[in-house]
Amino acid sequence: MKKYLIERELPGAGQLSAEARRVIAEKSCGVLAELGPDIQWIHSYVAQDKIYCLYLATDEEIVRDHAQRGGFPANRIMEVNGIIDPATAAVSS
Repeated sequence: MKKYLIERELPGAGQLSAEARRVIAEKSCGVLAELGPDIQWIHSYVAQDKIYCLYLATDEEIVRDHAQRGGFPANRIMEVNGIIDPATAAVSS
């Protein structure tokens, strides 16, 4: 499966209560269960007026389907081409 980063514009996302975040997560998990094994939610980051979600999926179409069925915005869907972290700087001998 491919890895996707989804940018969701949601005004006030950073001020969502724990209960509101739980409801959103529950809805997402319900839709994922309906869609089957071709899509998996890894985790999401909440920052100001946006939520950034990391998913594994067979293609972008199923990511869009998840958003539509869940009633979630999916303003940008980007395939992840690689990861840069501190280990990237390490030179192998």
